Amino acid sequence: MKKNVLKSGLAVLLAVVMAAALTACGSSKKETKESGDWSYIKDKGELIIGLDDTFAPMGFRDKDNKLVGFDIDLAKAVGEELGVKVKFQPISWKAKDAELKSKKIDCIWNGMSATPERQKSMSLSRKYLKNRILLMSLKQNVNVKSVDELKNVTIGTQAGSAALEAIQKNKNYDSFKKNIKEYDTYDQAILDMKAGRVDVVAIDEVYAIYNNKNKDKLYTSDFNFGADYYAIGFRKEDTETTKKVNAALKKTIDNGKAAEISKKWFGKNMVVFEDYK
Repeated sequence: MKKNVLKSGLAVLLAVVMAAALTACGSSKKETKESGDWSYIKDKGELIIGLDDTFAPMGFRDKDNKLVGFDIDLAKAVGEELGVKVKFQPISWKAKDAELKSKKIDCIWNGMSATPERQKSMSLSRKYLKNRILLMSLKQNVNVKSVDELKNVTIGTQAGSAALEAIQKNKNYDSFKKNIKEYDTYDQAILDMKAGRVDVVAIDEVYAIYNNKNKDKLYTSDFNFGADYYAIGFRKEDTETTKKVNAALKKTIDNGKAAEISKKWFGKNMVVFEDYK
């Protein structure tokens, strides 16, 4: 009788332990999915990329409304290395941080500048492309050679752009800030330059290359506002996903695929793989 009771008690205890273990596993799996890190991406089998689909040549619509661009091609190549699908989700650029935090997207990948502020608020990939902020004109004889000459020219640029940020950070900004005109897009700034209302535009090198191939011929001044590196932005806590994407990105660089994509869009290799100092 005691043996039977003992056996019965052991059976009940074993059942309780197994149930607890299963519950813990289920809870752990649920927590992993809710955490949004790499297990979450792997489980659903896709990486949702947030982008502004009007930023040529990084990610934009062609004449057939197909999503194309340097970042589109590079993200697809990285997705192949990761073994997951990449899904592109157009978003309002102003709302990108909220979209990321709410998990409507898994990352922001669209020619996003690796600013010190974003290094604090996001988990950023390595810098993957070296862009520059150039001064360009429709007239070949308009050539700004030094920062001191900026007080003598009117400068158009896109509001909220990396170009405007670079301008405002220049140590001589106060001497020429009254000459800055902001526009909703670079195209609008260029149109105003055609109308003679601005002398030069401050513009991303990547866009300038695209513009020269597909629209107006612009001439580059000797003076520029320096380098502007691009990075992919993840949620601050998603460090494992960042590491995975960095590793896959490095593979596309090592096997030459990234350089091939860069030459397709820019005519030269602008890809880098740099850490933060």
